Order: sequence, then C-alpha cells, then structure tokens
Amino acid sequence: MALKSANPTSPGRRGLILVDRSDLWKGGPVKSLAVGMTKSGGRNSQGHITARGIGGGHKQKYRMVDFKRRKWDMTATVERIEYDPNRSAFIALLKYEDGELAYIIAPQRLGVGDSVVAGRKTDVKPGNAMELGQVPVGTIVHNIEMKPGKGGQIARAAGTYVQVVGRDRGMVIVRLNSGEQRYIRSDCMGSVGAVSNPDNQNQNFGKAGRTRWKGKRPLTRGVAKNPVDHPHGGGEGKTSGGRHPVTPWGKPTKGHRTRNPKALSNAMIIRSRHKKKKR
Repeated sequence: MALKSANPTSPGRRGLILVDRSDLWKGGPVKSLAVGMTKSGGRNSQGHITARGIGGGHKQKYRMVDFKRRKWDMTATVERIEYDPNRSAFIALLKYEDGELAYIIAPQRLGVGDSVVAGRKTDVKPGNAMELGQVPVGTIVHNIEMKPGKGGQIARAAGTYVQVVGRDRGMVIVRLNSGEQRYIRSDCMGSVGAVSNPDNQNQNFGKAGRTRWKGKRPLTRGVAKNPVDHPHGGGEGKTSGGRHPVTPWGKPTKGHRTRNPKALSNAMIIRSRHKKKKR
C-alpha cells in the first residue's frame, strides 16, 4: 500500500497524508467473525477512570482474528484483504477446504487468491505458519507465540517482524525490531513474512478531530497545570517542569525502567534491547 496526500482545500486537509486503502475490501466484516464492542471511556467496573485520555471515537466491531493457526495441514485461500479498526495491520479472510472462514493478520506480499497453510513444517511462503523449530535460519517471521498454544504475541503491529538467527539448547534464537535477542521454545508457532501496512507510521492525520475519531482525547501537559494538579505545575512564566519528569502521581517517567528485575522471562533474554543504544 502506498501513501496518498490531499489537496489543501481546508486547514485540516493541508498536511493530510494517509495510507491508500483503495485496494482493500469495500464492504463490512463477516458477521460470524465480528462482535459488537462497548466503549469503556477508560473507566473500570466501578466507574473510576483508570486510563486517561480515552473517550468518544467511531463505533466499531471487533474482528475475531486467529492468532493460534492450529488448523494444521489444510490449505486455505485468501478471499479478501480487509481494514481492521482495532489494529494497525490489515487482516486477511481465509476460506479453508472444509468451508470454514477465519481472519489472520495479513503479511506483506499476500494477495487475493493466494493459498496458505499451517502445519508443523511448511513452505517458506508469506502467510504460511509453522513451528519456529522448523523455520530456516535468517527467515523473517511475525505473529510469534511465547507459549505453545497461547497464540501469537510478538510482531503483530503494522510493518513489524522478527528474524530467526539461530538455534541453541533445543530452542530458537530470534532478534526483535528493538534489537533484543531472546530464546523462544521451538514448538511455538510463527507466520512467515513481515506484517502488512508498513507505511502506517508515515501517516499525518492533519487535524486533531481525526485523532478524536480514533477515541483519543487531548491530554494537558503537566507544566501547564497548577501545583495542586501536577508535580510539574506552577512557577513564574514558562518552566520546563524540573529536572526529573514524573507522572501526575509522582512516579518517575520518560526513560525510567519499570521492568521487574526478577521476572522469570529474563532468563530467556540473550541480549537486552538497551545494549544496542550504548554502542
């Protein structure tokens, strides 16, 4: 997909740059694979705001995407590529030989009419899914499981991918986009290829209203508030907010590490993503 720009017929159209989605399916989703969504406005079951800056937005339906790919050794045909308002990537509608329909995350270079298959070991072709232990070293994959049968958790956003760089101790070594290298069990599933819509990060929405359509409300900067409302508030004239940036509740932010040093998954990390930045 390419980018498209608009003529400056109004201030909101002057800098507008969007992904050209003219090749995608024009209709709605498959009814049996879509469920209604209720907006929370960032509030929990008690009505308290637990996530700030959320509210409004266009009405949406959730598309049930198959992240597990456990329907093995049955060929499926890509019926169409669709837009999904719940994620940055596009989704592909598959029709299996037995007539079952399913959505998957669409990788790059996957088109209508292509055939895909999932299994323990398959061809290295975009859209095919197999166990990571069977993927050749150097292959680009996405939708990676961290626990067998749980479903893909890594590399699901637009344009993301993971590279298989080796095998050791009966496990697979992968390199993430962040620069981190980690072990993953060889019986975890992964899909071949990089995720579709890589130009998602190059969009310019042109106006604040388009962000409101996505359900995002504006947030006031802490330095623009009074001292009673934020630790950065107050001061004479314009101030930067102090030496150590914090949240409205006084916890350090903007670079402060929050990962638990005792997390069990630390044993699976070979090279931290932070070491890449120190070079």
